[in-house]
Amino acid sequence: MRTLNFFALVSILFISVSFIPYESAARHQTSIEPGVNYVVIGAFAVRRNAVKFTSHAAAMKYDARYEFIPNRKLYYVYILDTKDREVALSEARRLRIESEFADAWVYGGARSEEEQGIDINPVTEAQLGTVQRDDVVPASGNSQPTPTLSSERPLDSETTIAMAAPRPAGEASREVEDAALGTRFLFNVFRASDKESVAGDVDVIDTDRSRKVATYKANESVRVASPANNTGGISLMCEVFGYRKVQHDLNYKDPVGAGIQKDTEGNVVVPFELVRLQRGDIAVMYNVYFFKDAGVMRPESRYEVTSLLEMLRENPNYKIKLHGHTNGGAPGKIISMGKEKNFFSLTGTKEGVGSAKKLSEERAEVIREYLLNEGIDPSRMQVKAWGGKRPIHDKNSARAEENVRVEVEILED
Repeated sequence: MRTLNFFALVSILFISVSFIPYESAARHQTSIEPGVNYVVIGAFAVRRNAVKFTSHAAAMKYDARYEFIPNRKLYYVYILDTKDREVALSEARRLRIESEFADAWVYGGARSEEEQGIDINPVTEAQLGTVQRDDVVPASGNSQPTPTLSSERPLDSETTIAMAAPRPAGEASREVEDAALGTRFLFNVFRASDKESVAGDVDVIDTDRSRKVATYKANESVRVASPANNTGGISLMCEVFGYRKVQHDLNYKDPVGAGIQKDTEGNVVVPFELVRLQRGDIAVMYNVYFFKDAGVMRPESRYEVTSLLEMLRENPNYKIKLHGHTNGGAPGKIISMGKEKNFFSLTGTKEGVGSAKKLSEERAEVIREYLLNEGIDPSRMQVKAWGGKRPIHDKNSARAEENVRVEVEILED
């Protein structure tokens, strides 16, 4: 009898534990609030599919949640709730352009719990038609492909996805819709020394609200959604490793300024002339990452350390100091690079223990070793270890990982 109870208990625990990761990954809002606008990225008749889709969006770093809409009999998955209608519309437009959520819309407008909200097309700002269900396997038996997420994992076979009704005749023309998507910009990022294009990104900042609106790729035509603020004021910031940051402040409604012009395709061309770092400048290697507890770089760090190498080769007068930092000052395990010098792999590493300062030193040192291996004179490089003494954020904050970094200080140019 005791054996039977034991196995029953184990079974219950197994069932409970097996569902924890599935549910905990999705955040559930307790209720839809009157007067709030929700940026919706999907709607489902089956709850567990809403949970899966929410988890999928969360894995892409979106603050995704879901809620059941009684009058729709659907679970809405959304990534933003705000009382500012224009902010919601702007975010939905941005998602349609920059993400896989090409059908994002805004749900809101209810002034009380009893009143029904409306679904809004963020492009035309007109009310969407009735949200209809579209079963994966129709009752007629005609087979259709199972809708999939970008990860290519099919949803459950009984998945029902909400689809907007076709746009009625007479609704906004394609030209009007394109205009509503935002102004076309081309951020021309190039090196000052030889006018060669440089790969990079440009951040668009809403200066009224002091928040980032979006990030766009340089050197290609992009649609920049309106910041939907009172003044139209935006800041365009470009920071490419190895170069000084460049910023342009302009008005979205009337984008004019030094060197800004329209090209034959109708793009507003904004020039970003990049100048190399100079003596006294300090640049953070944001795209250099390390294995946990290791003085070894992860493979995705290769591009940025190669950029540093190119910078040193380009200017033989450069002398630099590499500053290593950790998140917190606690001692612990340290994984060090072995004799084989695998800069981007844990193959052949060795384990030991040491202080946070020692770990930060090894992380700066592995970059120095990489540069030495590529032929840079050792007299041009110094290393400084700080451990956790100079954090950017609190060690327990959501952005604490940014404390783990290596900075490059230009000593001579």
